[in-house]
Amino acid sequence: MEVIVKGQKYKFEGPTTLESIKDKLGLKDIVSAAIDGRIRELSYVLTDNAEVEFFGTEVHDGMRIYEATLRYVFAMAAYRIDPKIKLRFSYSISRSILATLQEGDMTYDTYESILNEVKNIIKENIEIHRLSVSKEEAVKIYTNFGYTDKIKTLEFREENNVNLYQAGNYVNYMFSYMLPRTGYLTLFDTKFYTPGFLIFFPRAELGGKLPEFTDQKTFGKVLKGAYKWGKIIGGDTIANINQHTETRDKQVDFVNLCETRHNDQLAELGLMIASQIDDIKLIAVAGPSSSGKTTFTNRLRIELMAHGIKPRMISMDDYYKPKSEAPLDADGKPDLEHVEALDIDRFNRDMADLVQGKEVRLPKFDFKAGKRVEGHLMKLEKGSPILIEGIHALNDRLTSLIPSHQKFKIFIAPQTQIHIDEHNPISLTDLRLLRRMVRDQRYRNTSVTQTLDMWPSVRRGEFKWIYPHQEGANYVFNSELTYELLVLKKYAMPHLSQIPRNDKHFIAANRLMKFLKYFKDIDEKLIPSNSLLLEFIGGSPFHD
Repeated sequence: MEVIVKGQKYKFEGPTTLESIKDKLGLKDIVSAAIDGRIRELSYVLTDNAEVEFFGTEVHDGMRIYEATLRYVFAMAAYRIDPKIKLRFSYSISRSILATLQEGDMTYDTYESILNEVKNIIKENIEIHRLSVSKEEAVKIYTNFGYTDKIKTLEFREENNVNLYQAGNYVNYMFSYMLPRTGYLTLFDTKFYTPGFLIFFPRAELGGKLPEFTDQKTFGKVLKGAYKWGKIIGGDTIANINQHTETRDKQVDFVNLCETRHNDQLAELGLMIASQIDDIKLIAVAGPSSSGKTTFTNRLRIELMAHGIKPRMISMDDYYKPKSEAPLDADGKPDLEHVEALDIDRFNRDMADLVQGKEVRLPKFDFKAGKRVEGHLMKLEKGSPILIEGIHALNDRLTSLIPSHQKFKIFIAPQTQIHIDEHNPISLTDLRLLRRMVRDQRYRNTSVTQTLDMWPSVRRGEFKWIYPHQEGANYVFNSELTYELLVLKKYAMPHLSQIPRNDKHFIAANRLMKFLKYFKDIDEKLIPSNSLLLEFIGGSPFHD
């Protein structure tokens, strides 16, 4: 059998696992591989000639496999100490996982006991292998382990077969490929962090290194609020969310509950800005891709108008330099997400002049010609702040001539705390990815695979230009609508399911479908006409 790795050909006798090939070649820090473009677990048995690409946690798919296995081992450790210790995992601050108890707060002694047992399990280097069982058998297994939340999720599974993973006598499922042995988990860190503890794992965007702990108080507060909100409305797990679809009356109430939360945040923002309007000259809105910035900014404008405030919206896109003057990315192409792709000096001068009451002729970017042209004149009236929106809006380099007390900064992003079950949180990033897939496919003639192609670059830009400024925001708007996955499923699933198994994006598509398929449908006619969700599925009054 001939195997090609990094252009080199190697001979192997008969069927052999990817793990064995990796070991014989002396490759280090490997967690998975791609065979002819398709990702496989290291336990996969190769039976024919193939080209294999090994990778570690510096690749997002590798990072997810490592992180899922880490959650598995922590859940296993808790069970080995005492089956009554039931952990709940949530994505948290500082690019980490927050482990809490399903009931009560974590004590430091319990945290230490779990951590010590995790280290024991890793030292034992226990084999982790996949099981395929019937749904009925899976229910029996989960019942024995006391995982009733997983049983509730299985009720919405249409297929009769269920994949599980077993290590020793322990069985669980993390909706992901897994590492072949517990001994692979050599790089992680933890921190006791009330009401539980944080688990840090290697991040792909950091080249497979652990993130440094940053106590993101603002972000943490929003996540805590999202968790509390999910509990209040019964929207913290798929099973609980699906209960809201049982009757039309329940659907009506659920949609309006979620939309009311947006309305309440906008009302709170309106009062905050109105109380400081004598000082506020500039309102800046920024957030990662598919956060709903356009709809939010327009709804905020209307909210402020209800307070007698008439904000003037300015597009940061009009300050782009020609592509020939933009910085180049790692591939030598114009990096239009780089802050230097904007004319920072002119933007600063124009904003400062407007704030000082001067009349300014704003630029207008002609995207067909690829350059700026002269636009309209603008002069601010008293009590009319500037309203800007864009990925760099919170970056003080663009508004350095305006005093801090005259700026009001808003960070917007969907901050969800929805779980498939207690051990499997749904990624905050995956929600935005689904939003973007649906919007791109419906309105930008962009396939889901093209969106997936662009996503790593989008994410790199977010970590570089957006997230470093979120803690400096005066207000964080949570744009998540708990019912939205009941709607996005309808638009995303048909396109995700068409991605062939040999496509490089099949694993990503399959990962999204694994949890999307558990959601029930909801009547779209119930969505209000000004809903932020319409920015992605269509029908928004703020879009052409």
